[in-house]
Amino acid sequence: MGIFNAILGNASEVNIENVSNEFEPILIDGEKIEKAYKLIRDMFIFTNKRLILVEKQLVGSKVDYMSIPYSSIKKFSKESAGILDLDAELKIWLNNDNNPIVKQFGKGGNNINEVYKILSMHTLK
Repeated sequence: MGIFNAILGNASEVNIENVSNEFEPILIDGEKIEKAYKLIRDMFIFTNKRLILVEKQLVGSKVDYMSIPYSSIKKFSKESAGILDLDAELKIWLNNDNNPIVKQFGKGGNNINEVYKILSMHTLK
């Protein structure tokens, strides 16, 4: 089901143990991965300190790791998929940035709600 979800653009939860080795070199003392989601080639890594957005290139082995402290998230929104629109969108605005980070989720992908809820838990403290 994981490959099918990836093709449709649905985020699927990733086992934390499977990503721990990859992220251990960039985590600080006391930082722990709480949840991880994979969306085609992108990943959302939620730690107890920050959100890490991972974008892997389709060709080659280049990987971009964007570290976002929860305190720098100004606002975020989700737009559900409509009848003619097949994608749901998650938008995250950072302090001092007018353009949001936009991530696409497939229609029927319930994990956008989980990602939204985790963002809420960390930013609305």
